[in-house]
Amino acid sequence: MRDNTRAELHRFADWIDRRLKVAYFGGHLVDGGSDRVAKEWREMDVPTRRGVVVRALILGGAIMGGAKILISIETFIAVFLAFTGGDLTLHAGVDDPGMLAVLLSTIVGLLVSIGISLLFLRPQVEWFIAGTAADDERRRQVQVIPMRVVYADLSGWLAAYVVYVIVSGARPFFLLAILVAFVFAATTSACLNYMFIESAVRPLVVLALGGRAMQYAMHGVRERMLVIWLVSSAVPMVGMLSIIIGRVLDLVPEVDGKFDWPVAFLAFIALASGGRVVGLVGRAFRDPLNEMTDVVQAASEGDLSRRVAVYDSSEIGVLQNGVNAMLDGLEERDRMREIFSRHVGVGVADLALEHGGELVGANADVAVIFVDITGSTSFAARRDPRETAVVLNAFFSIVAEVVEEHGGFINKFEGDAALMVFGAPEKLDNAVESALAAGRALGEALGEKLPLEWGMGISCGQVFAGNIGARTRYEYTVIGDPVNESARLSDRAKEGYSPIYASGRAIEAAGEEEAARWRRVDRVTLRGRPEATEVFAPRELLIRAEPPSLGSVLSDLVKFAMSRDRPDRAPGKEQ
Repeated sequence: MRDNTRAELHRFADWIDRRLKVAYFGGHLVDGGSDRVAKEWREMDVPTRRGVVVRALILGGAIMGGAKILISIETFIAVFLAFTGGDLTLHAGVDDPGMLAVLLSTIVGLLVSIGISLLFLRPQVEWFIAGTAADDERRRQVQVIPMRVVYADLSGWLAAYVVYVIVSGARPFFLLAILVAFVFAATTSACLNYMFIESAVRPLVVLALGGRAMQYAMHGVRERMLVIWLVSSAVPMVGMLSIIIGRVLDLVPEVDGKFDWPVAFLAFIALASGGRVVGLVGRAFRDPLNEMTDVVQAASEGDLSRRVAVYDSSEIGVLQNGVNAMLDGLEERDRMREIFSRHVGVGVADLALEHGGELVGANADVAVIFVDITGSTSFAARRDPRETAVVLNAFFSIVAEVVEEHGGFINKFEGDAALMVFGAPEKLDNAVESALAAGRALGEALGEKLPLEWGMGISCGQVFAGNIGARTRYEYTVIGDPVNESARLSDRAKEGYSPIYASGRAIEAAGEEEAARWRRVDRVTLRGRPEATEVFAPRELLIRAEPPSLGSVLSDLVKFAMSRDRPDRAPGKEQ
């Protein structure tokens, strides 16, 4: 039963919340952000902005005016009941406040409050309509709008009291009592108006700050708690104590009847005012916290693009700025990690982040591919370095794409050569087959897309895979006989039966299906090795084509690189 009641209360609170939602510009500020609100603002024309301002002023004035009238009525009823002993009959004869004085003071106080508020708001309204960027002074002026409105509200209560004194002609003691009541009413009104205006001007604060940091709290959470205490406890309790003390001193008549109407009415005011201020303060906390929760939840799911709108003047505003700073840091971290991964490879980057600055490494069974462009030294000597870079980037782009598809990683680029590893740092089910398949795919891709001569060697075996260097500067690499053998095979392939040579032990380590795609073409003694090596080549690449001229190579490579960089154009359009 208790759970059902709690659920019903939650549903009722949600319904109230939906009814109280205020639409800012084109949508709710909640779930928005500085960029979205600023974008909607920039997209408005001047008449639209002016219309937004007019509607906001009318709505805000109506709410504040209604609250002021309600508080005035509550105040006069409380004073009336206190000085009549709870007699609800009008004109009871004990310094009756007089309806004319009540009405005039309420109207004058309301007009003074609205007039001064408009004077304070006019520069900010003109800035909003103009759509210009906010400077430091503008940002400060926008942030202090709630306090300026509080000053205007207090001025209105002062004017109302002056009018009441002039019109009512009441005795000095009664006017003193009215002054105390007005102080209580002004305190309640100022607190409620502050919380309402702070919520209402959030879009202006968002636009003025423009995502800039709020380094300190202008009006903290403690001040908001003080508002709750003043409105719901302090003011009504002091009013009750004043009535009790007045009765003891024979300044206020005893209660007329068994029911103490003055105290009961003050208790009712405490309940009503407490509900109003709790709703406003609760919303002041709930909205920014909900928005930050949503943004943090999105970040935990991988979306780091969202940001929190910074508008709160308390410690929550500092927290909003802190959340954005945290997201900026996470986004920068991901960007740096992506750049780091591009430099050293995803697997090596993950390994480095896992082990930190340690010089880690271990023996591993891997397959290695070494590919080298033929005649690149003389080519680079006769050409502009930028042209050489175009050639190399086009060549290595194809190499990187094919190697990644087959689960390998490019350990390093060495001028016009590249060393590729399969089986480290990430293990593969069959590293040798992956390397052989990647070699065949590279032979086909490079032969189709680039009119360029090159040689490739494939080997396998045990290597040391890990960080090599000093603690202040090191790199991940592989060291061992397979690396040397693949480089020697690459040199042989440049002038052999095929542009791709694989060692016999690599073919032996592969499965039957992959091995059947290779054919033994030679048995050679590689430089620096005492024993002869069985050499295999892909069957489809045994017949070599006549090599193109150097000039055609450069021309075709430049065209190829340019075609990869520029976006596709619609057919039939004039170029």
